[in-house]
Amino acid sequence: MAKLLIINPGSTSTKLGVFEDEKLISEETLRHTTEEIAQFDKIVDQVDFRKAMILDFLKNNDIDIKSFDVIVGRGGLLKPIPSGTYAVTDALIEDLKNAVGGEHASNLGGILAKGIGDEIGVPSYIVDPVVVDELEPVARLSGVPELPRVSIFHALNQKAVAKRYAKEVGKPYDLLNLIVVHMGGGVSVGAHTGGKIVDVFNALSGDGAFSPERAGAVPPGALVDMCFSGKYTQAEIKKKLIGNGGFNAYLGTNDAREVYARSLEDPEAKLVFDAFVYQVSKDIGAQATVLKGKVDQIILTGGIAYGEQVTNDIKERVSFIAPVTVYPGEDELLALAQGALRVMNGEEEAKEYK
Repeated sequence: MAKLLIINPGSTSTKLGVFEDEKLISEETLRHTTEEIAQFDKIVDQVDFRKAMILDFLKNNDIDIKSFDVIVGRGGLLKPIPSGTYAVTDALIEDLKNAVGGEHASNLGGILAKGIGDEIGVPSYIVDPVVVDELEPVARLSGVPELPRVSIFHALNQKAVAKRYAKEVGKPYDLLNLIVVHMGGGVSVGAHTGGKIVDVFNALSGDGAFSPERAGAVPPGALVDMCFSGKYTQAEIKKKLIGNGGFNAYLGTNDAREVYARSLEDPEAKLVFDAFVYQVSKDIGAQATVLKGKVDQIILTGGIAYGEQVTNDIKERVSFIAPVTVYPGEDELLALAQGALRVMNGEEEAKEYK
C-alpha cells in the first residue's frame, strides 16, 4: 500500500491530502490571509512560507513526513504538454520558477512537491496541468494566423472523470469517444478520442459558453469597438472577460445555486440560466461534430453539475447525441493521487518534461 501526500496550492489556500492508495486518510485546507500573501513580490517567493505550514500541519497531526512513498503537486502554467503524470525534474522546476506560462499559485505545486520529496528521498510528480495540449492541428486555426486557438482547460478533472467512466464500463479509455463538460468558475467542453482531448473550448479566455465568472466567446467586432472606445483600460477589459463576466456581469453573483433560485421568480435570472444551458449544449453539439457523431457518452462534471435542474436541462437538449453521465464536483486531490498511482502500479510511465 502506497502512502501519498498531495499538495494543491490556490491563491489564498493550500489544500493537502494524505492518501493510502486511493483512500483519503486526512484532508486539510491551509488558509492564507491577504496580508500574508501581500508580503511576497512573486508567487515563487511563497515557497518557504507554504512549506513551513505544510510541515507544521503534518507535525501537529502526528503524521511522519518520512512515511510517504511519493509527493504529488498540482501542475502549474508550464509550456503546452501532452496529458500524463510528470516526474518533477530540474527543467520543470526552472520553468515553474520563471513562470513561463504566467504567474499562478498552482506553479508552487511542483516546487513544493520536489522540495519535500527530495528531502525524504522519494519521487515527486505533477499530474495533468491546465496547459495539457493534445489538440489536432485543424483545431488550432482561428481565422486569424496571429491568434491561434490554445488549450487551457480543466485537464485534471476532465481526464479523471473520463478514465473513471471507462473503468466503470470496463472499456479502455483510449477506445472510447467521449464529450466531457466541466462546469465550475469556468466551463470547458472537450472531445476525447484515442486517449486524447483533440479539441476543447478554452476555459480561461475566448472560447465557448459563458460561466459564473467568464464571458466566453463574445462578438469580436463589438469587443474591438469597446477596447478602443476610450472608456476602459486594458486591465478593465480583461476583468470584464475574466472575473466579472458571465453570471457576475448579468446578475452580480458567481453562485450558480443563487442564479437558479432567482430564476424561479425573476424573468431576467431565468433568461441567464437558460442561456447558460443553451450555450453549454451548443458546445456539446459542436464537439459531437469533431467526433463525427460517434459519441459513446457525454459526461457532466464540476461544481455546477450538482444542480439537478442544470443537468436535466442539458440532458434534454443533448441526449439525442449520446447518453449522459453526471459526476458532480471535482475531486482534485483524488485525481492527483490517482495519476501518481497509475505510475507506481505500472499502468503508465512517468513522462519527462522538456
